[in-house]
Amino acid sequence: MKTTYIKLSLAGALLLGIYSCKKGETSSSNLEAYATTDSAAVISDSISSVASMKVKDKQFIKTADVDMEVKDVYETTISIEKSVQELGGFVTKSNLQSNVVSENTYDTSDENAVLVKKYQTENRMQLRVPTERLGELLTMINDKKLFLNSRLINAEDITSSIKYAQLESKRIEKNSKNISELKSNKDKVELDNQNMDEGNQQQLANMDVTDNLKYSTVDVYLKEPKIRVAEIAITNTNNIDDKYKFDFIYSTKTAFVEGYYLIQKIFVGLITIWPILLIGAIVFYFARKRKPVKKHPDTEA
Repeated sequence: MKTTYIKLSLAGALLLGIYSCKKGETSSSNLEAYATTDSAAVISDSISSVASMKVKDKQFIKTADVDMEVKDVYETTISIEKSVQELGGFVTKSNLQSNVVSENTYDTSDENAVLVKKYQTENRMQLRVPTERLGELLTMINDKKLFLNSRLINAEDITSSIKYAQLESKRIEKNSKNISELKSNKDKVELDNQNMDEGNQQQLANMDVTDNLKYSTVDVYLKEPKIRVAEIAITNTNNIDDKYKFDFIYSTKTAFVEGYYLIQKIFVGLITIWPILLIGAIVFYFARKRKPVKKHPDTEA
């Protein structure tokens, strides 16, 4: 991921179009000055010669990726952060978290209980350190390990890209002078606006490349090999639930009150539908009144 970002930044610096003369001279001079300086002193690195590699007339963008297990992630994190600051670098990311494997509650009395958590701590860090101090940082990190899972150190040679950027700067400077000699019209204004925008973008891209040359990026993943256990004193919630789960007297009283309110609701409901009840009573009365009376035949004595 880091390599892709660096390549895109460099490509933006090299392939962007015409920009103003003043801006071109500024960004190009900064990049050229860094490219021609002695950027890294030779450091004795027992871990890897790539970290402190120095080749005459060559410029490298260096990155590293370390995956290892340590005794205590938190203490190692604090130590690494302090060492990075002492080396003139800085931390851009530190994501320390505990992954819970299991969680159980055990009652110890009617009032107390213990919450037992089993967890594993890890941290993902991203560090920026001066390139000439990369070897020292990796040596310090290596001293903290219990087991090294993997380590990747990359040195990307961008010497030819820097030379090409310098040649492009000269060509763009010449084109900028040619544009300044054009007659003032709508097309010249559009070209000038385009030059300013492209010049700003190229300056930003050159700054990114220069920063990546000056500071190396190190990604570190820390993990504890064993599961830790945390015992946390809590209240016995099961006993509390049992204590207040059911109260007969209170429930009986509540039932009487709710029954009283139910009777009120039924009574009010009957009052509400009194017209329907009245009409029903009238219909029932007349229906009974009109009902024919059956005659029984006389029986012989």
